[in-house]
Amino acid sequence: MRAMVLERPGEPLKLVERPDPLPSEGEVRVRVTACGVCRTDLHVVDGELSDPKLPIVPGHEIVGRIDRVGGNVGILAIGMRVGVPWLGQTCGHCRFCREGRENLCDNPKFTGYTRDGGYASHAVADARYVFPLPEIGDDVATAPLLCAGLIGWRSLKLAGDGRNIGLYGFGAAAHIVAQVCRWQGRDVYAFTRPGDAAAQAHAKSLGACWVGGSDEQPPEPLDAAILFAPVGALVPAALKAVRKAGRVVCGGIHMSDIPALPYRLLWEERHVLSVANLTRDDAVEFLEVAGKAGVRTTTTVYGLERANEALADLRDGRLQGAGVLVP
Repeated sequence: MRAMVLERPGEPLKLVERPDPLPSEGEVRVRVTACGVCRTDLHVVDGELSDPKLPIVPGHEIVGRIDRVGGNVGILAIGMRVGVPWLGQTCGHCRFCREGRENLCDNPKFTGYTRDGGYASHAVADARYVFPLPEIGDDVATAPLLCAGLIGWRSLKLAGDGRNIGLYGFGAAAHIVAQVCRWQGRDVYAFTRPGDAAAQAHAKSLGACWVGGSDEQPPEPLDAAILFAPVGALVPAALKAVRKAGRVVCGGIHMSDIPALPYRLLWEERHVLSVANLTRDDAVEFLEVAGKAGVRTTTTVYGLERANEALADLRDGRLQGAGVLVP
């Protein structure tokens, strides 16, 4: 197999060849056909998430076909088209697993962080966290749904049922959530990096009723705001933009420190929430919703060996939508 490997955080990934991995009991091997490039991958590579398994193959928005199975893998079989997301394994017996909140498991494993992921020609995954995909749609277009879509969906659920939804950081997740919001009949207010005309045009093309910089205020109060940009300073800005009892949902796994803010921004029962990972139920729900809503992802394709270039483009804000690696 070929893989892009992180040996030390902060260093470029290295293209290596390895013996083909073999699935153990309860696992399957997936021949990767596409793997999305997620901001969480960037946090892993840049050393902003602590204690990754090293060396590690990043990548957790995997689409491919099963080409080998271990024992006890349920309905999964060789040749099936499948997706593999960020949540790669849970303990099944901690308090949170027992309560149906496996996204908060005390002893989880994560694809591309604590178990090898999809920046490779092949990946081995726990069969319980592999999702059969229908035989429709392009693999490249589907890959961003496996995290940008899933985390966006979980963020939107936490945002509540309000009509006016603000999206801060119009990247992979926001461009998917915007389409779901419009399908649901909501109004989307898109906040981009100040002066980012390309991102603002992209948001407009997907039905945003207003676009502006993250340093601007929307023309009317928001019912909820979702922060996909990992910038702590946006929390006070979003609190200022939401109405009484409004919600600010932080959708990323990592964010710079939130600065001191006056209590008046939080007062009047405004809420600040964070989203942690996903559940398998989220995946089942969202993949159905994405089909009904007719979600179409905007993608830029890179060969596997160009993973460092893809990460740099994401880091510097040059991508519209999502980057996707094709082995």
